Amino acid sequence: MPSTRVVDFYDRHPIDEGQILDALRRRGVEPAQARPDDLFDLDQDHYGGPAAVQALARRAAVGPASRVLDVCAGLAGPARFLAATIGCRVVGLELHPGRAAAARRLTRLVGLEKQVAVTQGDATALPFGAGAFDACISEEGLLHVPDKAAVLAECHRVLRPGGRLAFTDWVALPRLADRERTRLWEWMAATTLQTSDGYRARLGRAGFGAIAVEDLSHEWRPVLAARLQMYRALAPATIARFGERWHREYTDVYAFFVALVEAGKLGGARFSATR
Repeated sequence: MPSTRVVDFYDRHPIDEGQILDALRRRGVEPAQARPDDLFDLDQDHYGGPAAVQALARRAAVGPASRVLDVCAGLAGPARFLAATIGCRVVGLELHPGRAAAARRLTRLVGLEKQVAVTQGDATALPFGAGAFDACISEEGLLHVPDKAAVLAECHRVLRPGGRLAFTDWVALPRLADRERTRLWEWMAATTLQTSDGYRARLGRAGFGAIAVEDLSHEWRPVLAARLQMYRALAPATIARFGERWHREYTDVYAFFVALVEAGKLGGARFSATR
């Protein structure tokens, strides 16, 4: 069964629907008047923003006629970006019921509900038929899934022959200690972190070929530092919603995460493969 720790983590995540709507208003945009591009730099709860989504789309060979599945879609920022900029149809699969509902509301808000659908469900048991999609993407979502083999096998099942999978995730480096893994699990719901070689092997066992791996660790370092500063700047709003203790503990553990990346104990990578 999916861990409640993941749900608990996102119940009190600093980036949520309310924070996005407040940011729109601060920019002088009434949510009811928002366009898809008004959200592009606000709803991407992953590293690299729209440019990272574009990179995945290229590696997944996403085009206007593509049927795309976004696994662990969160607030569906990448799904809306792909639909608005490429014209494809996207289904987002999200475990957290509240974030799935918020993703649907944000999608309706900017008029993309005919191109983007969001389904609440488990990535290890995708509620879709075999060969239903041309492309499958995921942005730093698989880190929350304990059974990596199961989710990769499910992605293989729902892709058509020749379909492409492209995803980014954290990767464990040799010096990552067990106590550090434990803290990441306890506070960020990061579980069964893989090495790049481990992911490559699991992709092969799931039946994928033409596997490519790109190291993003150096590219992510300044992004992570900027994200930490953003979380600190959100202190008043975060404290108002979740309390001062939660804000302090969250920023402390995020600083710990950033330090692991800077110390070369944890990294990031982009993976792509063909069904």
